[in-house]
Amino acid sequence: MGELKLLKIEKDGTVQGVPGEGIVDEVLSQAAQMYKNTGYQEPWLGYLAMLDGSCVGSCAFKSAPEDGRVEIACFTFPEFEGRGVATQMTQRLVDLALQEDRDLTIAAQTPPEVGAPTKVLEKHGFELVGLVGHEQDGEVWEWVLKRSYH
Repeated sequence: MGELKLLKIEKDGTVQGVPGEGIVDEVLSQAAQMYKNTGYQEPWLGYLAMLDGSCVGSCAFKSAPEDGRVEIACFTFPEFEGRGVATQMTQRLVDLALQEDRDLTIAAQTPPEVGAPTKVLEKHGFELVGLVGHEQDGEVWEWVLKRSYH
């Protein structure tokens, strides 16, 4: 597997050189809506993940940091699941966040069940801190990167 590249999704929901078709179009539209709700501030953006010339997923900071905390999210496109894409996206977001502020608390949320997302977070040193209510998803598990990680 080659090196994963993250392409920033622009304020208008486009990515230079990437056509918005199918699931990519949906991701770009969601990113543009996220920016309307949370603002557009680099590097706290959404990104398309490219691997060997293919768009394999998307990842994002849900907003710029607030009160020393930032939340990340990753989505691997179904045909690329099980290939380490989410692992690479998570690492890239963690690296970006820590380059900006080594003291940030980096958080993520998953469905309240063990699965691929929880395994990826555990691999990167996140620990489960509990069940929290989410506006759209109901109850979810909250994860935080262990401080000893960085």
